Formats: sequence, C-alpha cells, structure tokens
Amino acid sequence: MTQNEALAILKTGANVFLTGEPGSGKTHTVNQYVAYLREHSIEPAITASTGIAATHIGGYTVHSWSGIGVKRDLTPYDLDAIASNKRVWGRVRNTSVLIIDEVSMLSASTLEMVDAVCQEVRRERRPFGGLQVVLVGDFFQLPPVTKREEKNEEEIQLLFDEGPRFACDATAWGSLHLIPCYLSEQHRQEDKKFLDFLSAVRRAEVTPVHRALLKERFAGRAREGVTELYSHNANVDTLNGEQLRKLPGTARQFQMGSWGSERLVAGLKRGCLSPEVLSLKVGARVMFTKNDTITGRFANGTLGTVAGFDSSEGYPMVKTNSGSSVVAEPMEWNLQDAGKVLARVEQVPLRLAWAMTIHKSQGMSLDAAHMDLSNTFEYGQGYVALSRVRTLKGLSLAGFNDRALEVHPAILEKDVEFRAESEQAREIFARLSAPELKTMQRNFIRACGGREAK
Repeated sequence: MTQNEALAILKTGANVFLTGEPGSGKTHTVNQYVAYLREHSIEPAITASTGIAATHIGGYTVHSWSGIGVKRDLTPYDLDAIASNKRVWGRVRNTSVLIIDEVSMLSASTLEMVDAVCQEVRRERRPFGGLQVVLVGDFFQLPPVTKREEKNEEEIQLLFDEGPRFACDATAWGSLHLIPCYLSEQHRQEDKKFLDFLSAVRRAEVTPVHRALLKERFAGRAREGVTELYSHNANVDTLNGEQLRKLPGTARQFQMGSWGSERLVAGLKRGCLSPEVLSLKVGARVMFTKNDTITGRFANGTLGTVAGFDSSEGYPMVKTNSGSSVVAEPMEWNLQDAGKVLARVEQVPLRLAWAMTIHKSQGMSLDAAHMDLSNTFEYGQGYVALSRVRTLKGLSLAGFNDRALEVHPAILEKDVEFRAESEQAREIFARLSAPELKTMQRNFIRACGGREAK
C-alpha cells in the first residue's frame, strides 16, 4: 500500500494499524494526517509508547496522556480516580483521534488499560470510547519493555510463555477492527541486495548466503567517524567517555534548560536523546538528535564532527559527514495538549556519537554504523540495529549471534495476516468512486466537529 492510499483510508475515520518496514514512511504519513486534521480544526491526541518516541513526535507517552502512569493493572478505584482527574478528563473528552506511535513497544495490558480509561471518561462503551484510533509501528522492531531483567535465553523464553505480551494480542486490539495499512514504499535503504537481506530476516528465511553476506562486513574496529551500536548502556557510556577524554583541551558544557511542571519536565529529560549536560570538545563525534524541519540542514541521526565553537554565542559548529557546516543552536522538545505547550526542555540537539545503544537508535537512519551483535538477547534487537543503515557498504560488524537474526515466531505469523488484510483493504477502497470516498471523509470531519479547510 502506498502512503497516499493509507492517508485516504485514515481520512475516512477508520481505525488503522499503520505499519511497514523501516524507511517505508510511517512517520511521514502520520505527520501528513495530523496536518490534515489541523487544517480542519481537529486536534488529535499524539502519543507514543516510550518517552524517546514521544519526544520525536512532540506528544505525550500514552501512559501520561491516559493517566495510567506506571500502573500494570487497574482496579475499579484506580479507574474512578483517573476519570476524576480534570486534566486526564479534559484530554480524553476533548479529542476525536488518538494516535499511538511505536505500538510494538506497548504491552497488551497497557493497551487494555488505555481502552478502559477512554470508555470510562467518555461514558461510551464502544472501543476506546468511540475515538478513531491510529496505531503506528512495526512488530519486528523492539518488543515491549518489561520490569524483569532478562539474564539468559531460558528466562527470555519463560517470559514469552507467560501469556499475551504484544499489543496485537490484546482484546482491545481485536475490538477496534483495525484496518492494517502496510506501507510498501521504501525511502531509507538504497541497496537492493541489503533490502533483500532485511526482508529475509523479516520472513525468517535467512540462508547461508545471507550469513556469508554479513561475514563480508566483519571488521575488528570501527572506521574513523562511524557510530558504534551496542546492546547494553555500559558499553556505550564507557566508549563515549573514553573517546572524549582522549581529545585535547577542556570540554565545553551545555546545560539543558526547562520550563513546566517538574513531573512533565522529568519525563521530557528521560526521553530526550540529548543529555541534560552535554560535554563537547573540538573533534568530538556527534549525532544530531532532532530534525531541522525548517531548512532541512540536518535530521535526527545526521552524523558529524565538532569543528569549533561559534564566536558569538559559543554554540558548536558541526561539519557533517556529507561535508556541510552547521551551527548547532539549541532546539526545543515539548509536550503539548490540544496545541498548548505544557512543558518543554531546550538543549543543543547533539549527543556524543562514537557509540549508542540499539534501543536509542530505533527510528534513526544512519549513513554508516559499526555494531557488535554478539550479545543481543531480545527478538528484534539485531534487526533494529541492522536496519538503521541505508546500505550494506555502510555496515561493519564486530560479531553477531543467532538471536541477532531471529524474529519472534508469533510476530512472523501476524505479519502474514497484516499483509493480506492490507492488500484486501487496498482493493476495497480502490473500488470506491472519488465522490464516495470524499463523502466518507467529509462526514468524518463533521462528526469530529471539524470545519472545511480554508
């Protein structure tokens, strides 16, 4: 399904699961839909499953938006207390469209709780209180984070055997009667051989030929200027700290500024990819952590080196890998409600980039990366890392284990269903005449209390 076909379905008000391989344009399609809704005076609730994903889209975590916080289940007392919270009540009552990004990292129980809150607050027993629900993500990406610390494969398997884990296993998922929109266009990878390999991982059809392809990319050390990806934070922090200390001179520090309630600001700081105190020296390897949506000089994931510091304000001057020079001025991450900024943090949109975790790389697109996948422990972890780079040429490996190329068998089965249902939906909507489709879209705008675009 193309992005335009998916967008046309979204505009009808149908509940949609927007999915596709990395680089297929899920975020771009969501942004187009949000812009369309706002043109018609409809403000959607934009949420995500994690703080990092929430900062990417300028929204809430779904836990914060719904008032469930860190709860793992809801008692009748909890539900009544949440519904009595004026802020939660206002958020849930005053929207018509709920968007949840990175749904692969949302547990089944969390989706059930959000459904319960929406029904209670809206006094409506339809799924999610009658909201249009748009779930966005790829279940081949990282799965829901659990409170347990997995030590070995045996414990991981026990965890999977405990019961429904993924959002798509939730009763609430089935009750929505979601239309899967499986995006088929590819905008990230530029290497057909590499694309074929990544598709083979998704189908669990990795052959000796594919493994040999990876072995060709073995390198003992990363090339100069290439970001390294690891499965554990300890490796990342150690390497970044060591490399910064090796550079001559005194580090310049940039302190994050903030505005808003302490609780909301704390959430923004946890989710922001730029650190609260950013230490830099000339020669430091850095990565931009935000998109330049105005001039397009850089994107979230653009790599470069600190070439100096601006003489007027002292901001870092970055020479990107593509050869352009950019003064990295502070940018804002915020949480919004109905277009109103409730909290914000401001920081230079950079982080040290000799190394980073696979988890924090999710959603990024890198020109090159060196990765050690020999300690991967979770389904999807290796796939997320490998799919960050655009070409096979940009990939170098220190090693990989069998888990790095494994996908969860339950997700493999689900993916076949999603693809088939998406194709069926595409054919059904293709048979609608232009006037019929326009009428459906216009009726949804009216039902939401929206206005005709000017």
